[in-house]
Amino acid sequence: MIERELVDRAARNNAEWCATVCRTHGIVGAFDPDAWTVPRRSPPLYPDAVTLRATAPPTLLDRVDAGPGASVKDSFATLDLSGYGFAVLFEAVWIHRAPGPAPTVVRRAARAVRTDDELAEWAATHGAGEAFRPELLADPAVTVLAIRDTDGGVAGGAVVNRTGSVVGVSNVFAVTATPDEVWSAVVARLPDVPLVGYESGADLEPAERVGFRRLGPLRVWLRD
Repeated sequence: MIERELVDRAARNNAEWCATVCRTHGIVGAFDPDAWTVPRRSPPLYPDAVTLRATAPPTLLDRVDAGPGASVKDSFATLDLSGYGFAVLFEAVWIHRAPGPAPTVVRRAARAVRTDDELAEWAATHGAGEAFRPELLADPAVTVLAIRDTDGGVAGGAVVNRTGSVVGVSNVFAVTATPDEVWSAVVARLPDVPLVGYESGADLEPAERVGFRRLGPLRVWLRD
C-alpha cells in the first residue's frame, strides 16, 4: 500500500473505532465521503468528527454540536477551524507497521479482556472513566488487551480494532509494564497484519522501536 492509502485507511479505522465507542453510549453517527460525525456530544476524550478526506470542508460542523467542548480530528492536518472558535488541542502522527514478528522477546503476553469486571478494572487503570462500556466486549472487530502482573493486576494494555485489511492500535498505556513491553506484546499478538494508529511526542518512540514508521500528520481541534 502506498503511504497516502495507508493514511486513508488509518483515518477510516480510527473513525470506525470512535463510532463504535459512541454506539455503546447510544450515540449513532454517520459517515459520508468527507467525514464521520455525531449529532450530539461524544463521550469524553472522543471527537465529534473525524475527517476522511484532506478536502473535508468546515461545513462538517453543521453536522455536530459545535458548541463549547466540541472537538474535530483533522486526519490530514489540512482543516482550518480557527475562524469558528476552535483552537488546536494537539498534533500527532499517523503510524504504520508492516506484518512481521516482534523484534524483542515478549515475557508477558497481551491477553483479551473477557468479562465486564475485567473491563471495569482495565478502564480504571487506564483512566478512561466510563468511556469503555461492556458492549465493547461483544463487538467482533474490537479486542481490549491487558498485560498482567504476577498478582493479576493490570500492568498495561491497549485496544485493537480491525477494519478491512488493517488493525488499529489505540489507548496504549503502561503502569508497571514499560511502554516497550506493551507495544511488543501487541505486535507479538498480531504479527501477520498491517497495524496502524497515531501517537505524539515521546509516545512515538516505543512504537518506532517495535517497527512502526511515521506517516502523515493529524490535528485535533477543540472549541474552548
